[in-house]
Order: sequence, then structure tokens, then C-alpha cells
Amino acid sequence: MKLCLASSSPRRQALLAQLGYRFSVVAPDIDETPRPAETPEAYVARMAREKAEAGRALCEPDSWVLGSDTIVVQDGQLLGKPADQADGLAMLRALSGRSHRVMTAVALAGPGRCRDTLVSTKVIFCPLSETQMLDYWRTGEPADKAGGYGIQGLGGNFVRAIEGSYSAVVGLPLVETRELIEQMTAE
Repeated sequence: MKLCLASSSPRRQALLAQLGYRFSVVAPDIDETPRPAETPEAYVARMAREKAEAGRALCEPDSWVLGSDTIVVQDGQLLGKPADQADGLAMLRALSGRSHRVMTAVALAGPGRCRDTLVSTKVIFCPLSETQMLDYWRTGEPADKAGGYGIQGLGGNFVRAIEGSYSAVVGLPLVETRELIEQMTAE
């Protein structure tokens, strides 16, 4: 099986490698603008599918292409990557001392078909002081992370608990990804 990962994320690449697959990497460019009235679940699933399908054009025709997207949802609102420091600190304030959802969708596109799965994980943050948030922002870590934090890095210091898949919060749910690949390639 020829497998391509449609992501330049080093975290997703490391997680997929953990599953033991050999794969190539492509980075399709898609429009990630949410559609009006699109639910967070529909949005993240669409992003994963569009990445996988756009990746097919960049890989060999008989390849299977894996696309994935991760979002943070607080009070029904998408928290994407922070636009700037003020946005990043506002996100951290919104998460401080509360729970939120991290949703990761994975899609696998192969010859003539595409299927996706969605994993939702509850993440509970401890209360954060303004100093902690500012110090964290200054590390540079939250600038390119959905929700303004990375659980696998320094941001993990703020996570009191999770209910669900740790690897999905990082960016690729291991069990569900393996199951999707096994199911699709066996058909």
C-alpha cells in the first residue's frame, strides 16, 4: 500500500510513524474558511476530507492519502490559530479553569472513495494567571496551535485532565487512524 500524509505537521508525521506505516508527505493548499452556519463537527470533517482529496492530486494515482484537521471548541465557538498575541491571550483566558473540546477528524482518500472519522476529546484546564499566560505566549509555542496551546509541549502544564484520546488532541488519533486505514484498504 502506498500511503501519503497530506500534512506538513511534524506532530502528525511522528504520530503516523508510531503506527508503523511508511509514507510520503505532501502539503496541499486548501481554503480553511468555515462556511456560514457550519457546525464545528462538519467543519473539521470537511477540512480533513478536502486535505485528503487535494493530496490525491499530489501523490501517485494508486496512493491512499490521509488528511487530518484539529480544532478547539469553547462554548460552541471555533478557536483556531491565534492571529496575534492579543488573540492568543484571549484564547488562554477563555480556556483557563474550564473544559473545552478538541475535535480531530481523519479522512482517507483512495481510488474512487473517501471516508472520514471524528474524535472528540474533553480537555480540562487549570486556572491560569495573567503572568502564566503571557510567559507561555512569549515561548512562541502557542502561535501556530489551534486554541493557542500545545498539549504535547509546555501547554501540557495547564491540562488538569482529558477525557478521550491524547493523540487526537496532539493531532492524529492513533487507534481510529489505524482502524480507518485497515478498513479502507481491506475493502
